[in-house]
Amino acid sequence: MAAQILVASNRGPISYVPGEDGTLDPRRGGGGLVSGLSAIGPDSGALWVCAALSDGDREAVRRGISEPGVRMLDIDAGTHHDAYNGIANSVLWFVHHMLYQTPLEPVFDAEFRRQWDAYRVYNRAFAEALAAEAAPGATVVVQDYHLALAPGMLRELRPDLRIGHFSHTPWAPVDYFRMLPDDVAEELLRGMLGADRLGFLTRRWADAFTGCCERIVGGTGTTEVGVHGLGADADFLRERSRRADVDERMATLREQVGDRRTIIRVDRTELSKNIVRGLLAYRALLAEHPEWRDRVVHIAFAYPSRQDLAVYREYTAEVSRVAEEINAEYGTADWTPVLLHVKDDFARSLAAYRLADVALVNPIRDGMNLVAKEVPVVSDAGCALVLSREAGAHEELGDDALTVNPYDVTGTAAALHQALTMPAAERADRTKRLAAAATALPPTRWFLAQLEALRATG
Repeated sequence: MAAQILVASNRGPISYVPGEDGTLDPRRGGGGLVSGLSAIGPDSGALWVCAALSDGDREAVRRGISEPGVRMLDIDAGTHHDAYNGIANSVLWFVHHMLYQTPLEPVFDAEFRRQWDAYRVYNRAFAEALAAEAAPGATVVVQDYHLALAPGMLRELRPDLRIGHFSHTPWAPVDYFRMLPDDVAEELLRGMLGADRLGFLTRRWADAFTGCCERIVGGTGTTEVGVHGLGADADFLRERSRRADVDERMATLREQVGDRRTIIRVDRTELSKNIVRGLLAYRALLAEHPEWRDRVVHIAFAYPSRQDLAVYREYTAEVSRVAEEINAEYGTADWTPVLLHVKDDFARSLAAYRLADVALVNPIRDGMNLVAKEVPVVSDAGCALVLSREAGAHEELGDDALTVNPYDVTGTAAALHQALTMPAAERADRTKRLAAAATALPPTRWFLAQLEALRATG
């Protein structure tokens, strides 16, 4: 049966884990898209098209195993690697987050062109699957930078469809975006402009995109551009953070921290998250304000990300090295200045949210950053938020956060001191306002608002 609503993304709502007996165990994920599709209802005719990412996923496709409302594409593993790691994560992510060390990189050579061809093939596979599955006049919402060419390709195959695309990352300003080869930059923009409507997390990212279009392809044409600032899911977070496993981890953390104050951060070891400068700022705090020695603990959860890329492995190692250096320099027999955890544990993250006196969110650049929105919702006693002006969340939370330049280690250390000395009443008031702003557009409403706006185009 042809679908009336389709979502396309690299990662789907489900993955398959092989069992010892050869069975495949489906594991369902979470997030805004899952919540949004659930809100539409099982009788909506919705279909999620995604890539088979693991060996278990590919085996499920080969055996014809699937879940209702999900179609996995068994794209050649080499093609997927080149498109995903070679282009999406090593080029487009770096451009939009402005991460390149430009004296040495990028280098757009024959290998880049080979991988760019794979990116086209990958996007074409999605466009063809969506074209085949969509009912006449169906609504299609394509997700993120992995699938920037898919809207234009799908438009050629199915001009009757209502097509949207949503970017979960920042968008690079035009002078940085034009680092890409001219033909590639134009192809990307024209691929995106195949959509009826494009969504971004903040007005800043939307304006950067339209600026690129004006300079490179002469404007956005008939494509509408809108903003939908994804918010935290307050009901889920408050319920989940009060479960027994979170209480157990809170007790463990409290035992490690004692009666000291806490500065927390929870991130993937993603280059854009700026974890190393955050640690350097904490070291500067201890150096410049010795009164905080033995009175504060930095709880840093840095969960490994993209470890199949060497630059990420090196960054993860540097995070650990700097944390160990701080502990060696300032630690005592009964005080460990930095508690670093690199194994993902959601319950432990929620426990840290609840315990936090200060939350440090200092990305170099971030599409939104939901941690900045989640901590105020979960915090038990109120939490001062030290927030980078380069996080998308700053657009909504900046008035009640302590704003920092993510490159300014001295300034970040000063903000940490200000946060630690903030009066309890002020901290509590700020936290209430932060929580209200953070939950203004929860995941289900965020998705449904996009769908409604897309259907209203034209």
